Amino acid sequence: MVAARRHFEGRLPLVAMARLRDLLADTGGEVRFSLEFGQDALQVSFAELRLEAGLTLVCQRSLQRFLQPVELVQRYGLIRDEADEAALPLGYEALLVPDDGDLRPAELVEDELILAVPLVPVMPGSESVERDWPVSSDEEARTRPFAVLAALKKN
Repeated sequence: MVAARRHFEGRLPLVAMARLRDLLADTGGEVRFSLEFGQDALQVSFAELRLEAGLTLVCQRSLQRFLQPVELVQRYGLIRDEADEAALPLGYEALLVPDDGDLRPAELVEDELILAVPLVPVMPGSESVERDWPVSSDEEARTRPFAVLAALKKN
């Protein structure tokens, strides 16, 4: 694939991605991807993945569903041994190619989508809950556990 500078494009349904499904609120939709193989000026074999998708997530502030757009470009340096990772140029992600040379684009796409899901999904424009709430004097008096001991000490 590298020597021939092959280029693949396709679409994959989100419902077919078993590891990603549990992170989504809805598995409807698909991901569009392109995968290009080649060598750069330093003769480093690479695979460049481009993908576009819309992931339906649940906002952890408002508990409403929202669509998280994902557009990314990732360049992988194709390596056969983990020791070769240190020789990759800046900006390359190491991709260990199995001995049989099989590379599964669907798994690569799913891995990148899993990494694109935020740890805590928050809908853009949702209001932050962090505010200063005034404390009433009655509530403040109740939250002082040693106030009773202070009163006993005065007596």
